[in-house]
Amino acid sequence: MASLSALLAAGKPLLADGATGTNLFAMGLTAGDAPETWNMDHPERVKALHQGFVEAGADIILTNTFGGNARRLMLHGLQSRALEINRLAAQHARAVADAAGRPIVVAGSVGPTGDLFEPLGELTEDLAIAVFTEQMQGLKDGGADVAWIETMSSLEEIRAAATAAARVGIPYAFTASFDTAGRTMMGITPAALVEFAKELSPPPVALGANCGVGASDLVMSVLGMSAQAAGIPLIAKANAGIPQFVGEHIHYNGTPELMARYTDLAVNSGASIVGGCCGTSFHHLTAMRAALDAHQPGQRPDEAAVVAELGTLQAPGAKPGHRSAGGSASEGRRNRRS
Repeated sequence: MASLSALLAAGKPLLADGATGTNLFAMGLTAGDAPETWNMDHPERVKALHQGFVEAGADIILTNTFGGNARRLMLHGLQSRALEINRLAAQHARAVADAAGRPIVVAGSVGPTGDLFEPLGELTEDLAIAVFTEQMQGLKDGGADVAWIETMSSLEEIRAAATAAARVGIPYAFTASFDTAGRTMMGITPAALVEFAKELSPPPVALGANCGVGASDLVMSVLGMSAQAAGIPLIAKANAGIPQFVGEHIHYNGTPELMARYTDLAVNSGASIVGGCCGTSFHHLTAMRAALDAHQPGQRPDEAAVVAELGTLQAPGAKPGHRSAGGSASEGRRNRRS
């Protein structure tokens, strides 16, 4: 097993893997089916996904459990099998990592519940903690090195997941999706996320941004965190460009070359872990590995440099002096799969 903290302490930026859902659809997953069922029904395909990312150069592979909590599995009548599904998923990733011949971190993917917290919905803090605890226990039992809490929108849900990680006794990292004018859907700014992280005990191993609306916006989110991070390693896991419908399918327009440029910019912006989210293929990740290996420290970019390299911001934040109503960091979820 590999320690994420130990790899980060070595001082070299790490490469996280790419998309789960996008690549499983390419392997035959049908729209409307839960990717997590493949941990039971098609384990070799799940292992092939992890193997492809390891061969592309990933240091961190995420388990096929983004929607693996009981609240999400309830949509498919599988809530009673949450512990089993997460254990199997971690075992599949663990088998690939252990055969790699180099340290590979198995990160247990923990996505949002999809429910609203009280008073807007029926989800309570105790229930959320219980749901995440069950999922993380399965991941730990299967050999996950760290809980990877991702695509979050509210501080309440991040806190519940962090509490669950502490109860299970597994280190954790977390990322939020900043897709609404430089904030999460529930109004969290990048800087506020860092300040929130400093209140947690035990603290996260790393934190950052994932998914969102494109590489440009994600790099800007990392820039918004880095000044406040004060030694907390930052994660950048951007989509491979912008999603576009091509016929009946969603296609991400980011090329491997764009993702290589994004990798350089993300590291210069302060990220210690760089990876890809939706749309990121093995080919994208291979280019990102090459960029990371060849990276020479450069100047911290500003917005103009980011736009020049990666394209126009899709959901730019408010400019200084602009009055905004902001948003409550209370409840709300994304129903996404990386």
